[in-house]
Amino acid sequence: MIARMWRGVAIQERANDYVKHLQESVVPQLRKIDGFKGVYLLKRNSSEDVEFLVLTFWESMEAIRKFAGENPEVAVVAAAARTLFREYDAEVNHFEIALNLEGKSLVGELGSNLCF
Repeated sequence: MIARMWRGVAIQERANDYVKHLQESVVPQLRKIDGFKGVYLLKRNSSEDVEFLVLTFWESMEAIRKFAGENPEVAVVAAAARTLFREYDAEVNHFEIALNLEGKSLVGELGSNLCF
């Protein structure tokens, strides 16, 4: 499985509009793509901005290309979303999922020999 990571800094007053855009416009389209596995939207508030980190999960790079096209490193940012951000990444990063312990205790699963 592959994680696709994208970051943007939203205008404070428009941050909720981005969440709504993602929920109502982007996610329904992603769900139609074979190989799409899920999405996390992370946010961090500051006094002026809201930073978003979008992680989408995919079965393969082939599945990602169904969404992003032949150059999957280029970010896909809809025109409606661009106006909500002060800045955003023009490119994305892809990571292979090496370990997934979602919903499980790391210490209970692996013991106490963890290095971070």
